[in-house]
Amino acid sequence: MMIPVARPELGQEEAAAASRAILSGWVTQGPEVEAFEREWAAMVGAPHACAVSNCTTALHLALLTVGVEPGDEVITVSHSFIATANVIRYCGATPVFIDVDPTTFNMDPAQIERAITPRAKAILCVHQLGMPCDLKSIIAIGKRHGLPVVEDAACAVGSEILWDGEWQLIGKPHADIACFSLHPRKVITTGDGGMITTANSEWDARFRLLRQHSMSVSDKTRHTSNKVIFESYPMLGYNYRMTDPQAAMGREQLKRLPSILERRRILGSRYSALLKGVTPPHQPIWARSNWQSYCVRLPESCEQTGVMQAMLDDGISTRRGVMCTHREDAYREAAQPHPLIKSERAQDTSIIIPLYPQMTEQEQDRVIASLHKAIGL
Repeated sequence: MMIPVARPELGQEEAAAASRAILSGWVTQGPEVEAFEREWAAMVGAPHACAVSNCTTALHLALLTVGVEPGDEVITVSHSFIATANVIRYCGATPVFIDVDPTTFNMDPAQIERAITPRAKAILCVHQLGMPCDLKSIIAIGKRHGLPVVEDAACAVGSEILWDGEWQLIGKPHADIACFSLHPRKVITTGDGGMITTANSEWDARFRLLRQHSMSVSDKTRHTSNKVIFESYPMLGYNYRMTDPQAAMGREQLKRLPSILERRRILGSRYSALLKGVTPPHQPIWARSNWQSYCVRLPESCEQTGVMQAMLDDGISTRRGVMCTHREDAYREAAQPHPLIKSERAQDTSIIIPLYPQMTEQEQDRVIASLHKAIGL
């Protein structure tokens, strides 16, 4: 049987929850969404959590809310899924790409300050593949220069960072805003969906306004009112809403999260102990990854596509290293203060191997054996 690179953990509980929402008659932006937001905020320790249709829309609203406008620049990494850069373009701004730390594949804080120009408006950092980035250093730079820091935490639900002597979840307000994905490739899923966390109540109110066409009156207020209410639309808004069946699924997924994280971390540790001939992911002492993806760097003598094809022939699915957006035609003209050599090398010499909570040790042993054979061990 083919071993997939990822597999969501869904069961009867999620099916029953979605059915409950469907049969309730309120299927969009209703009570299940409200409950999901409350439970997410409580989980990560954030004052506010706002559910949206996906992480791309979450990031778009985050940048709009911190004030990114046409002509501005946002400092970020090219070494990320293209949505990270796309949301900057959606605001009419320009992404300024800096290189990554080759050990973590995350933004290198040492590259930030020389990329700051008078047009810089924000820093958009990424917790790549679930590995927390160096938030403390990035936030300190942002504060020195008056730049808000937005976290692309698409992959990082359940990941932790050591903060003031205690382990805290990504999403607890460390930076200004954190944005999560609930896509099926992520640790938990609602089919698709996103969540935004912040400590700023005014910003949270703006997310909620913008996600529903900037409608001045919420559906709940209108439907529960004993008087006729007419809404207004004070600014350009968007249809970025989450549905109640999705939120109902998400509430069940949150219950599963502790066991999912435990299993992923066991599998990640086992890979690191048993793999030979490749460079495993590096986890700093101040970080705990959720192992959303397990990405290894191949030896110099190996060609990426050849290794992936050999493993596919063995019935094992893999993915290439994280893409570099500046190599895509849509971003050929994007600003790069310095060469992105480490980002390009990370894309070209690394592969993502299968890891999901239902994975057995026998399946993991198959992956390890196939990878070792593919690299010539």
